[in-house]
Amino acid sequence: MSDNRKRSMLEQFGGSVITGINHCGEFSRFHANAIITSLQAFFIPKTYPLIWTQMLAIGVRSVPVVCITGCFVGMVLAVQAYDQLAGLGLEEHLGVLINISVVKELGPVLTAVMLAGRVGGALTAELGTMNVTEQISAVRSMGTDPIRYLVSPRILACLLLTPFLIIYADFMGIIGGYVISVLHFGINNKAYWDFSASGIEMWDISIGIIKGFFFGAAIAGVSCYKGFNCKEGAAGVGQACTEAFVGSFIFILVIDFALAVVFKGIYASLWPIRSLL
Repeated sequence: MSDNRKRSMLEQFGGSVITGINHCGEFSRFHANAIITSLQAFFIPKTYPLIWTQMLAIGVRSVPVVCITGCFVGMVLAVQAYDQLAGLGLEEHLGVLINISVVKELGPVLTAVMLAGRVGGALTAELGTMNVTEQISAVRSMGTDPIRYLVSPRILACLLLTPFLIIYADFMGIIGGYVISVLHFGINNKAYWDFSASGIEMWDISIGIIKGFFFGAAIAGVSCYKGFNCKEGAAGVGQACTEAFVGSFIFILVIDFALAVVFKGIYASLWPIRSLL
């Protein structure tokens, strides 16, 4: 390989690194500004109508998707786990396996993924279209902060409603698992609920709800950033929607792993004996 070829490859690699660092800086600056503005907007009554509008679009209209997702997650867990537990004579413990999996991991993560696809894509497409048609520039030219007017209501709506959607998904997952376990497989109803109640703590439910705040902030933040910085044309908006979903999905997985480690450490420090059982 010639020296010119090596130099060209090194220059391309260096350019990619510099571009990546630049994007990380812009991303961090955008989110820092969005977080500060959202905290300020939360105490300004004039922004409440904008937040209500976004809560309707983000929360209420996501209920059917979340309902179907949660219900079928519980049903699939029941179908997949029954044979293994029945072979050991532990089929009455099926409720513990289903419910703890739903409330701690599958319910929050899958709900966030569905919201990233439905809500994140919609937010990116809406803001991306406004960016392409220079509506964001028009808002800025009128002396209004586009972050406060366009981003903050969406972040606050996602931040507030994602935990409630996760609770609803958990409830539907529990109901779905109950229908398959008790009504289909014939597990004793009382034993199913007794073992579930003894195996699941309020701590497990709280973990999933707390994750919802972080997932909601990540989905709204990534989607709004991609919408504000999309390329021109229909292809640019479509590419921004794809990047927003992929980025939100990666953030969801990273946040889920980080919070799992943190919550495990907190649990071990608060209840050291239980964590060893």
